[in-house]
Amino acid sequence: MRQYLLLTVCGCFISLSASAFETQARYAYLIDADTGYVMYDKASDVAMAPASMSKLMTAYMVFDALKSGKITLEDEFTVSENAWRKRGVKSGSSTMFLNPGQKVKIKDLLRGIIVQSGNDACIVVAEGLAGSEEVFASLMTQKAKEIGLENSTFANATGLPHKNHLMSSKDLAVLAQAIIRDFPEYYSIYSEKEFTYNKIKQGNRNPLLYSMDGADGLKTGHTEASGYGLTGSVKTPDGRRLIMVVNGLKSMKARSTESQKLMGYGLAGFENVIVFDKDTVVDEIPVWYGTSETVKAIPAQKTVMTIERGKRGGVVSKVIYDSPVVAPIAKGQKIGQLVIQTADNQTRSLDLLAQEDVEKVGYFGKLKRIIAGWLGK
Repeated sequence: MRQYLLLTVCGCFISLSASAFETQARYAYLIDADTGYVMYDKASDVAMAPASMSKLMTAYMVFDALKSGKITLEDEFTVSENAWRKRGVKSGSSTMFLNPGQKVKIKDLLRGIIVQSGNDACIVVAEGLAGSEEVFASLMTQKAKEIGLENSTFANATGLPHKNHLMSSKDLAVLAQAIIRDFPEYYSIYSEKEFTYNKIKQGNRNPLLYSMDGADGLKTGHTEASGYGLTGSVKTPDGRRLIMVVNGLKSMKARSTESQKLMGYGLAGFENVIVFDKDTVVDEIPVWYGTSETVKAIPAQKTVMTIERGKRGGVVSKVIYDSPVVAPIAKGQKIGQLVIQTADNQTRSLDLLAQEDVEKVGYFGKLKRIIAGWLGK
């Protein structure tokens, strides 16, 4: 027989609704990087011109090649005439100020892409890894699908306007998560505020690096087609990480202001709560024919959820199991399910496991239990 037990997870707190938030950005998306909870969403699935924010995908391709051993940080790529003429200093766009025929180490090209937003550096790595920018863009699109980007197609390595070069703000956030998760050894480059190459020092354009404690990435973007945008991340002292994307803003000042406002909204309006720790005994489930009449049930993993501040009291959980559970039961065996729901209708489901072994009683033990049941003892 299936049994249900409803539990109140957290004590009652005074409800304090987060104030309605609005942004000037045409597109905006804010998530908790660890729980995946979406705190703000404005047209996040719409494919848009990402401008230089798509250089996150260019860098991801380089990180992936480094991780696979295809290249090393000390390897060098040669600056082609194409990269120099097409997107070098004479192009009037963001540049690393590379010279034709120059050999440049991968570690420097990465900083040229990430810190300086150099279009010439992007083309150099595209040609070095794939032979041409066109082939590299095709590989970017393929890799994007593999890592879960649903509305992204790439026509170049730079993010310059093209009808087929599109990303959604949600995809940019997912990509930022992937970079942080998959390449922690390289992620710190995104927090570097300046980089000097060929005796030319350039600063990182990410405004959050200069205005918010804990800001450590990721990438700005701007073209006439896209407006001003930013994919940014902040990590708090307690380890909580927020990722936000804004795009379609009218000025650098608006980008800075709206980015700070959106991050501030997430930090002040929401918190991460440990709903259940891994070893918390959630319930004691009846056991048939066991050396113990019950078995302690614990969650399969620690459960952390992002909750609007002041609304912990709205978190409840339901324990579901087939009662009674028949012995023998092994420690760690799945014996039920825990369903958690928050006041804003987030639902999380996870397995309940046996905290200890419960052995099966022998024939006489079973008989004794049956007789006791008849006698109502």
